[in-house]
Amino acid sequence: MQLFECRPIELKIQMLGLSPAPSPPTVHHCSPMFTANPLLHASTTLPTSIERLLRWGWVGIVCAVACFLQPIQAQTPSANGTVMTPSAEPQAANPNPQVKFVTSMGDFVLELYPDKAPKTVANFLQYVKDHHYDGTVFHRVINSFMVQGGGYTKTLTEKKTRPPVVHEGQAALAKGGSKNVVGTVAMARTSEPNSATSQFFINVADNAFLDPTPIPPGDPVPSFTYQGKTYNNIPRSNLEGNPQLVGYTVFGKVIQGMDVVNRIKALPTGAMGPLPSDVPKPLVTIQSANIIKSTP
Repeated sequence: MQLFECRPIELKIQMLGLSPAPSPPTVHHCSPMFTANPLLHASTTLPTSIERLLRWGWVGIVCAVACFLQPIQAQTPSANGTVMTPSAEPQAANPNPQVKFVTSMGDFVLELYPDKAPKTVANFLQYVKDHHYDGTVFHRVINSFMVQGGGYTKTLTEKKTRPPVVHEGQAALAKGGSKNVVGTVAMARTSEPNSATSQFFINVADNAFLDPTPIPPGDPVPSFTYQGKTYNNIPRSNLEGNPQLVGYTVFGKVIQGMDVVNRIKALPTGAMGPLPSDVPKPLVTIQSANIIKSTP
């Protein structure tokens, strides 16, 4: 299957020992120190009556002392006499860069995951820094599937790109990266896994058939499960590098403005210029894309 530099989708498995995959969708305050007791009351001051002390007993005395000392411990005077109140521990900084897209239909923000797909994120951020995406359009929109952009101008002229980035789909997933679920962003490519350049797509459905498929160790692979069916003793060469199994590299997600993406996916589509189908009407222009949070 090609996603999609920008030719029609064709889902084809050409792999010895595996049957064809199904066609794509037609296109997702403090807690009480002790519990209630008929002999104990809610006061946190120590009783002054010996009779009440005896009636409380040792448990009551311990609890009362604990309640009495708690506010003292919470505010400890320093050497110069000032009161030091413990502060909350600082939260770890979020290391993930964020990119804001301003479009003709509204804004959205992507958060990227360089710890999962470092080369893919670096490639994407370089295109942002180069203002490659400014003035491009979402040229391919398929409701209940995905919206794709980053490669064509408003006249549907394909922009020049840098050399392609190495595919990181299976590696990203092995590191705990996300699958192709609603709101995630992944790189578009041709049938050649290492062909992604600038075009990206945002999943507007859970597209499990785009997910990378891990390959178990061994040659031949003793047991391999794909789309619910298990195959035995498959030569490793039949699996490694297969375009369908490597899937599509998820490298971020929409963290703001998913409503904008949903409005884009709902637009009517058709043929326009050199593209035979799925072009939204009207065209949705990316007016700017800027990094609003960099990796520390």
